This record gives sequence, C-alpha cells and structure tokens, in this order.
Amino acid sequence: MNILLLYPEFPDTFWSFRHVLKFVRKKAGHQPLGLLTVAAMLPGAWTKRLVDTNVSGLTQSDLEWADLALISAINVQRESAASLIERCREAGVKVVAGGPLFTAEHERFEHVDHFVLNEAELTLPAFLRDLEAGCAQRVYRTEEFADLRQSPAPLWDLLDLRQYASIGIQYSRGCPYGCEFCNVTALFGHRPRTKTAEQIIADLNHLYDRGWRGSVFIVDDNFIGNRQQLKQDLLPALIQWRRGRRGMPFNTEVSINLADDEELMTMMVAAGFATVFVGIETPDDDALRECNKSHNRNRDLAECVRQIQRAGLEVQGGFIVGFDSDTLSIFQRQIDFIQRSGIVTAMVGLLQAPHGTRLHERLKKEGRLRREMSGDNTDGSTNVIPRMTMKTLRGGYSDILSYIYTPRHYYARIQTFLKEYNPPRFASHRDMSDVLALFRSVYHLGVAGNERKEYWSLVLSTLFKRPRSFALAIRLAIYGFHFRRVCNQHVR
Repeated sequence: MNILLLYPEFPDTFWSFRHVLKFVRKKAGHQPLGLLTVAAMLPGAWTKRLVDTNVSGLTQSDLEWADLALISAINVQRESAASLIERCREAGVKVVAGGPLFTAEHERFEHVDHFVLNEAELTLPAFLRDLEAGCAQRVYRTEEFADLRQSPAPLWDLLDLRQYASIGIQYSRGCPYGCEFCNVTALFGHRPRTKTAEQIIADLNHLYDRGWRGSVFIVDDNFIGNRQQLKQDLLPALIQWRRGRRGMPFNTEVSINLADDEELMTMMVAAGFATVFVGIETPDDDALRECNKSHNRNRDLAECVRQIQRAGLEVQGGFIVGFDSDTLSIFQRQIDFIQRSGIVTAMVGLLQAPHGTRLHERLKKEGRLRREMSGDNTDGSTNVIPRMTMKTLRGGYSDILSYIYTPRHYYARIQTFLKEYNPPRFASHRDMSDVLALFRSVYHLGVAGNERKEYWSLVLSTLFKRPRSFALAIRLAIYGFHFRRVCNQHVR
C-alpha cells in the first residue's frame, strides 16, 4: 500500500514561533514526531510519504498516489485537520486518524473512516490485523498504557531535517502529579513510563550522523517524573554521548521541584540541557490549592526559578489567570512575578478545561462550560465560565500581555535573567543560519523596529559584560519580536 502521513498546519500562535522562523529561514518549529513513530510501526513493504503542511502543501498528485491517509493532530490544529480530511474524502482516500485531538473529540469528525486512538503501540496492531482481514472497525481504543521500551525508533528518513528549527524526541510518558486542569494523566497516566537510554542514544546518533546540530526538544510532559532513573540511567549515558560532539542542546519540560535537586540540575547541564519549561501557573497559594498544584506550594517560586537559572538552565514559564479564587489583584501580581523572576519566555493564558480533566468534569456538573477549546493557550479564549466577569478577565489578561511584551519591560526581563544565568560550557555549534539571524535581527530590531534603543542596549551590554551569553541574548530578542506579533494579533 501507499501510505500518506498527513500533519495539519499550526496557526500563528505563541508556540508556533512563525515570526522567528523567518530569521533562521526554517519552515516549521518541530517535526511530527508521533506520525514518524507510527510510520515505523507500519509494514516495511508499504511505501510511506510524509506531508507536513507546515513545510509543504498537500498536492493532488499526493492524493492520487495514496491508498490510505494517516493523520495526527492536537487541538490547535483542528481547523487544518478538518480541511485535510475533507480533501481526502473528495479524492476518495480513506482516512485513519489518531493523536490527542481525535482521542478527545473523535465523535466530531464524521468523515474519518477509522480512529486509532490512545497509544498507537497498543491500538495500531489490532487495526492493521483487521485491515488485512478486510474487517477494520471504525474505532480502536484502549485504557491500557504502552511499554515504551517496545516503541520503535521514529522513521527519521521520511524527514527533511533542513526545514525544521528544532527536532523532538521522546523519553517518557506520564506525570506523577494531578493538576486539575491538565489532561496529561488522562492521556498517559500517573506512572512515568520511559524508554531505555539505548533507545534515546540511537535516536541522537541517527540525527547526528545525518548532520543535525540544532536544538533537540525532549517532548516529555515532565522529564523529571522519575528522577532516580534519570540519574542512574539516561543522564550518565547522555553525558558520555556528548563528549567530543558539538551542538544539539536539549530542552524539555520539568516541574518546579527540579530546583530542590542540585545534583540533578548539575547532571542535566553536563548532559547538554539548556532550557526547561516549568508550569509556574500562579503566585497565588489559594489558586495553587484550588487546582491541586501541590508541588508548587509552600515555596519561594521566584527563588526556585533563580536557582535553576544559576545552575545553567534558561527557565521558560507557563502562567494562568481565571482561577475561581483569583481576585482583581492577580493581574498585577502575575506581572510583578514574571518581571522579578526574569522568565523571558512567559506563556500566559486563560484557564482552560480540556476533555478528560477533573476540571472539565467539575465545571460540567456546575454548568460552567462554554464551548470547545481552541487549543491555543494564549489567544484570550476559554471554555470556562469564570467567577469574575469575562470582560474583567479578558481586560486584565490583555493588560498582562501588553505590559510584559512591551519592549522596555521585555528587554528588562532579559537583563534580569542574564544577571542570574550561569551559561554552560559544552561545545556549541554555529552555522550560516545563525549568522544570518544575527544580521536580520540588526535590521528588523535594531534599525526598523520600535525596540531600537532596548535592542542596542542589550547587544552592547552583553558583548562587554556577558559575551558567552551573546547568542542567547540575540535569540531572546528575536523571540520578543514573535511574541509581540502574536500578542497584537490575537489579544490586544
């Protein structure tokens, strides 16, 4: 069979980095890791073709070639996914759909022929057996969780690495915590399941041998969910692997209690980790109690951030407004915390209630769900009817974004971060795209941009005071260009 692997387009969002991609001449931020993994589970005799619509368009010849189309998506890709499904239907190509969007909302997609839901390591084999026997069912799902040690390596050869700014790999699924608003445990459970160090090293070797030197995003929802195994197994292997190699800095997602473990931070930096995303959510203890974010409570969150920064890791942060316990003071408190902590990449969103979460079930019983989620954390929308008026909530939310992404305050946050940050010393890799990004930043930010004064102040102070952080400072300045565009387009 000829199998068409379809990945829908991402709209212009906070995490799309669409306006950053122009600086580095890339077409997409991340590759479709799930589809590449699914491709490796298909029969070897089948011919596979990947169409990532963030990189290239779906053509009529693609549809005429295909016997079957496999599509995967997350919520924010809903509109593009529906369009691709309709094109397949018009062309007479049957569609098989999986991934988080369809696992939560498969009833909404009437023109999909088969749904392979939950974890494909468990549900795809049954579908393939039935397909071969001519009796494929419409829905395949399971309540069990896969053994990731049996998960195959993604089919990397389908990918044109040159089109991507970062490449994702996966080490674990699941999170030990139970935040009320988070659907990670509904999808993947509370017990972190991991691949072996050998599997991760094999992925890295394949990418390195193909010439990849850019960022590697380990896509786990909480990379430190099993700290003991990290220290004993994966991190020592990564430290050994990195010796004699240049480039490929790692970034991932962790919980704030990383700050409690100095040994773990030291090992992560030695292994090549440069950036971690942390769900801060809110500086308000009542709201943390409300959403069951217990591991964030009873600690100085700003000092925890600084401890991670001093260890050599840039902290990106997620923040939420719209909890039931939030008062009018929360908007200024969020601004003050973000500025004081030096979290440059601060994703602030309204509280959302995804399908499968305890928050969704609670608000459904209370009659406080509005409509489906957009899937965009930062577009000012929510499916929650808040305690405060929607007008007040949206106005306060807009005030936060207007403040933290105004050039004066954004660049001040970069300076605050760099004062605390202890840059790691592992061997970096620079290529022509980095040089071109620097020159483009000089024009777009330093000449044509409204932030000219702030940009040149950052450039000069970093060159003379913190030259080892110069490339990072330029990257963060470019990020700010993207964040302001998204903020102006969707919120302000």
